[in-house]
Amino acid sequence: MRILCVCAVLLGAAVPCRIVPAGEGAGPGAAPAAADARYWVEQMKKVHAQFKGERGTFAHFGDSITVSMAFWASLSWNRKNMDAAAQADFDLVKAHMKEACWREWKGPEFGNTGMMTVRWAYDNVDKWLEKLNPEAALIMFGTNDVGRVPLEEYKEKTREVVRKCLANGTIVILSTIPPRHGQDEKVKGYVEAVRNVARETAVPLCDYYQAVLQRRPDDWDGAAEKFKGTVKDVYQVPTLISGDGVHPSNPKQWEGDYSEEGLKHNGFVLRNYAVLRSYAGVVREVIGARPAK
Repeated sequence: MRILCVCAVLLGAAVPCRIVPAGEGAGPGAAPAAADARYWVEQMKKVHAQFKGERGTFAHFGDSITVSMAFWASLSWNRKNMDAAAQADFDLVKAHMKEACWREWKGPEFGNTGMMTVRWAYDNVDKWLEKLNPEAALIMFGTNDVGRVPLEEYKEKTREVVRKCLANGTIVILSTIPPRHGQDEKVKGYVEAVRNVARETAVPLCDYYQAVLQRRPDDWDGAAEKFKGTVKDVYQVPTLISGDGVHPSNPKQWEGDYSEEGLKHNGFVLRNYAVLRSYAGVVREVIGARPAK
């Protein structure tokens, strides 16, 4: 059986890990040949061979979309209707990952807080690596960078943050940002930059942007006219991006619901699912499935 990973979650069925799992055909975002699906595995094995820290440590470097307890932490206590593949991935991650990495690794000292750009990560990643020394790290910056950090600077600083992690022996999972109301053309440039850095540095890519588009290609935007007035709380809008047009949604009806409907209606559930499948793929392919404890 082929091991699956990264964004093998986009259509609800297991598909091979791909660097840019976008639509069919050529052009920007087109998927590479299937033979290239495991492009990162051997390089990450070499990185992991240099790791000297504690097994099962998994850091999350990012902004408000990462520091939120709706991301990752909620997966540990609220999940239902998972398909068999996702449940197997959860069981694997649960057995391997340190318990503190579900809920306790939140806040600036752990590399995640609101309003931050990749400049913050660039300035502080050495400190995070020294404090946490994580076996693996998920990195997602960009939502605040759009309009604030020039694209070339964003790409270069993202690349350097990744390289510092790899030099520490930390496996990196690099994530694209979600689409954004009124700025999606700009967002696409930052998404492509992340895809390119993942390719250049041979690290796994979790393509959250494409996961959103695969699930809701035409109506992901909770700030769109069709959703105005439907809910009082912007996070309750029944699509993947909340009514503020920026953050993932978290409607109560689909909280912790990993069914097809939940993955189409709750943006944080979809992000948890994408990251779960990505991290589980890294554990299987690179780290080995022995429990951390």
